[in-house]
Amino acid sequence: MAHVSDLIETDINQYLENHQNKSLLRFITCGSVDDGKSTLIGRLLFESKMLFEDQLAAVESDSRKFGTQGENIDFALLVDGLAAEREQGITIDVAYRFFSTDRRKFIVADTPGHEQYTRNMVTGASTADVAILMVDARKGILTQTRRHSYLVSLIGIRHVVVAVNKMDLMDYSEKTYNAIVEEYSEFAKQIGIENVTFIPMSAFKGDNITSQSEAMSWYRGTTLMGFLESVEIDEQRLQKQAFRMPVQWVNRPNLDFRGFSGQIGSGIIKPGMKLRVLPSGKESSIARIVTKDGDLAEAVAGQSVTITLADEIDVSRGDVLVDSAAPAQVAKQFETTVVWMHEEPLMPGRTYLMKVGTKIVSATVMDIKYQVNINTMEHLAAKHLDLNGIGVCTVSLDQPIAFDKYLDNADTGGFILIDRLSNNTVGAGMINFALRRSQNIVMQHVDVAKEARSQQKAQKPCIIWLTGLSGAGKSTIANLVEKKLFAMGQHTYLLDGDNVRHGLNKDLGFKDEDRVENIRRISEVAKLMVDAGLIVVSAFISPFRAERAMAREMVEEGEFVEVFVNTSLEVAEGRDVKGLYRKARRGELKNFTGIDSPYEEPTKAECVLNTNETSPEECADKVIEYLVEHHYV
Repeated sequence: MAHVSDLIETDINQYLENHQNKSLLRFITCGSVDDGKSTLIGRLLFESKMLFEDQLAAVESDSRKFGTQGENIDFALLVDGLAAEREQGITIDVAYRFFSTDRRKFIVADTPGHEQYTRNMVTGASTADVAILMVDARKGILTQTRRHSYLVSLIGIRHVVVAVNKMDLMDYSEKTYNAIVEEYSEFAKQIGIENVTFIPMSAFKGDNITSQSEAMSWYRGTTLMGFLESVEIDEQRLQKQAFRMPVQWVNRPNLDFRGFSGQIGSGIIKPGMKLRVLPSGKESSIARIVTKDGDLAEAVAGQSVTITLADEIDVSRGDVLVDSAAPAQVAKQFETTVVWMHEEPLMPGRTYLMKVGTKIVSATVMDIKYQVNINTMEHLAAKHLDLNGIGVCTVSLDQPIAFDKYLDNADTGGFILIDRLSNNTVGAGMINFALRRSQNIVMQHVDVAKEARSQQKAQKPCIIWLTGLSGAGKSTIANLVEKKLFAMGQHTYLLDGDNVRHGLNKDLGFKDEDRVENIRRISEVAKLMVDAGLIVVSAFISPFRAERAMAREMVEEGEFVEVFVNTSLEVAEGRDVKGLYRKARRGELKNFTGIDSPYEEPTKAECVLNTNETSPEECADKVIEYLVEHHYV
């Protein structure tokens, strides 16, 4: 197996030392479906002699069963490991492979070409130095070619190879190759990709992979392997940047030791260096740099270390240790570029979890400034982002974070968005800059706090959130609940869906994104009323679990009581007091919950009311009983 070297037989120690000191290049292959990415990687593994004999025998056998190359070896099967991939002939997962030559070691990520799996391509590209963009010579530049190119540009990969593959199927036509070069060069200028190398090749037949192709004598450029072995990698780039280390763990094995562990994202540190802790801004200096092999006199980007400080200051997981002389910025509102990776669209107003480094915060996409049309590079207005959509968005966080612009530092400028309920990663993004208003607006201290207002009113403030289908009886029950609380001497306020749309939310329609914004605004108002010490009764369809979860998390634990008014669609439609169901059935009312827009039932409501069998009066009494039992009143 392994890459052959005479030193293996003559001086194994020298061989191992040489191998250890080789530079490492990380690269990805990307492009559209069936452009030959997996075949190319399989060919590289084969040519670099990185296959055991049994592996080669296995792929020969698999080629007869699953291959697409007749009696020849299907090199793609060396990489397409998933059964679903072999059956469909496409790459789904990101496959990582290692190989080496005399000059360099390589880690290659074979990323999916199918549009559905663009999210996996972003994952593979996040650590790459070089992108090999595959183009099928028969098809030319496709939409997915442009999408992957734009993502490569966003992620900041500095070296791009456009591999014009399957030239053998175009009779090695120089004219075909030149047309693709001309078209892609024009597109590359539009998106700001500067270092582009074009190579005509056949991954299947090995043309211009490791040696010059005799069939393309008109091409005088480098082979692919020649490029990969010689392309310059600035291995010192991260070390030249200012020091950044997100704290992953506060290391406290005993009372005499307190250190802060993490991987150095950028920069170089030494004992005595002055650091700042962000976002708090507290400062100290490095006392020790600790590893399992002992203390270090110096540590650089990429190393995992534990840092002890000269002073006892508060540092927590998610904080960022930075060079005091060149600190990161701190803010909570940003302009970002977001790549959406989920079937359910990104909705402005919806709250997600954002992970930046080791810190997780609550993030709301306030608005989408524009979406990028991958084909034309136009900036288009957008109310939401669908799967694989790329948009420039304003994002607001619930607390300030330390950050750098993504183009300055990917570790502190890149983030992922996580669905609050499913915990799935739904988006990836890059911070462009902080909004000025986020740094100019601060919370004003007030002397009369929520606790004082609550004591004055002799009640525990909370939100009683009634949710259910239209016609379930939410407004009727909410009105009765407030009347009963008022009669008991409690201080209340009723927020009703229809009433709020006459004023605060009269500018919103009933599309999903409008419904999300409707609930976001209501949640903010309800939060202020809880702060005033009131018991807030709200009655809204609020069809999405994500928004109800957002409303719950805006207030403290125990201040949100979800009441599910559980009524079947048949019963609710039979009531149809406002005639809305009839309009929806006739197609006169679009996006109506229960008909052509979904309602997501609560899974852990504090109180469930069945209005199919129980009167509104009895339902209201049940809510009051819950409030008394849990000491709200």
